[in-house]
Amino acid sequence: MTSHATGDRASSQEHRFRRHLGFWQLTAIAFGGVIGSGWLLSPMHAAAAAGPASMITWVVGGGALVLIALVMVELGATMPEAGGLVRWPLHTSGRLVATLVGIGIWIAYATNPPSESAAMLQYMSKYVPGLFSGGRLTPVGVLLGLGFMAVFVAVNWFGVKLFAHVNLGITIAKFAVPALTVVMLLATGFHARNITGTGHGGFAPYGYAAPLSAIATAGVIYAYTGFQGPIDLAAEARNPRRDIPRAVLTALLLSMVVYLALQLAFLGAVPGADLIHGWNGIDFNSPFAELATSLNLTWLSWILYGDAIASPAGSAMVFTAETSREVYALGRNRLLPEAVATVHQGSGVPRRALLLNFVVGAAFLLPFGNWQSIVAATSVLGLFAYSVSLVSEASVRRADPARMANWVHGTRFLAPAGFVIATLIFYWAGWHELRIALPLLLIAVLVYVYQQIRHDQDRNDLANGAWLVVYLVALLVLSLIGSFGGHHVIPAPWDSVVVAVVALGAYALGLNGAARHLATHPLPPPHTDTEPEAPAPGEE
Repeated sequence: MTSHATGDRASSQEHRFRRHLGFWQLTAIAFGGVIGSGWLLSPMHAAAAAGPASMITWVVGGGALVLIALVMVELGATMPEAGGLVRWPLHTSGRLVATLVGIGIWIAYATNPPSESAAMLQYMSKYVPGLFSGGRLTPVGVLLGLGFMAVFVAVNWFGVKLFAHVNLGITIAKFAVPALTVVMLLATGFHARNITGTGHGGFAPYGYAAPLSAIATAGVIYAYTGFQGPIDLAAEARNPRRDIPRAVLTALLLSMVVYLALQLAFLGAVPGADLIHGWNGIDFNSPFAELATSLNLTWLSWILYGDAIASPAGSAMVFTAETSREVYALGRNRLLPEAVATVHQGSGVPRRALLLNFVVGAAFLLPFGNWQSIVAATSVLGLFAYSVSLVSEASVRRADPARMANWVHGTRFLAPAGFVIATLIFYWAGWHELRIALPLLLIAVLVYVYQQIRHDQDRNDLANGAWLVVYLVALLVLSLIGSFGGHHVIPAPWDSVVVAVVALGAYALGLNGAARHLATHPLPPPHTDTEPEAPAPGEE
């Protein structure tokens, strides 16, 4: 097939997407993606890792993602495209960078539905025996988890409008229940001594490195991940330039408030008897529901057990939609067979991508079998993809400043700052997690070599994208010899300083590589089909 024919086919597939999403639907998608199992389980894991200093974890993690999101929404408004996080690196930096990002984000996204299913079953095990035992799902639990994942696919199967309506209703409940939980725990069971530092080891019982590591290992980054839903579904937004930035930032800032309030309420509600062995001794299967029961708030515990199904299910539905668009983009990038880049004409949904992601999600659910083990090793991969999009935004701005939406000002400074902060969070995850996550990314290099032999044979692409491989190898080595689970060859805080310097150098190299790529591979012309459709009655 000629490149011209391939381009025509891709364009015809892109036009099959339905532009049904307005501001409120996009905001619900972003908020629904963020508020999932994270609010049910992350506050406990963060408290176990860092004690009251876990409040720092949510502030630093949320602040970092707001900074990154500002740049991402500018690029999303400028180049609205299905699976933009996968497509942008190909446009700006070439196939090697796009392959690494594509593999990373596919793993990060595809693990959401199985992890959310595991969280649902963990809460359900209180009343349904035989689902969760010994810290992991039983065979019956795994089968039921696969059933939940099939339901998430079914909701997305018939079109984005059905998915958006179902998600909007669930999202309203997903805000109301956490808010009610915070109010009731603060009103009936708040122990200020747990937080003020006068007991149980003080405010930071495990030092101030612990809340930084917990950003990745306690599922905090995982909890915030999901805000990019409107960006992934940009091809289905009625007015992407106007609505995507507002929806993403509204949802992310609201989520930060919710998570901070939940962490404060959890810290204050843990009974002193459960802290005899310190914060790292706490262990609840259903944290907030069990705290409600201990405070004689039985009615609240019933609501929480019900919401333990609704919240993760809503997030998993969002990620099922997002991942199908990213896999569609991977097909367009030729990282996956072109057949997955097919949009069903009747529904406007990439159904083959939905089915492929179900199989990949099952592959993660079967061996891991519990929430934290799934998210700890993969949540940083989503952050990696976000950070590379910052290089893409700066590259587009340099190459074609007139194209920019200019919704966010100051991205010239926000992009490098966000890249450095993302790298630090990546590093703070620690050697135990990075020794798994980074080799998974480097496996993508083998995929790239196969592509080069079969399709491209482009040595310039290798030269333009080699900076990203060097960056990942440098991070792996620094993690091994650093103070976050490594051998402490470089002590804290100097190891973080070295990582920040390496990040700045990698960002500069990334811009130079993108400039060389764009000199011979100009950006595609702006979309001409992004004019907003007339809004439906009652919608913005």
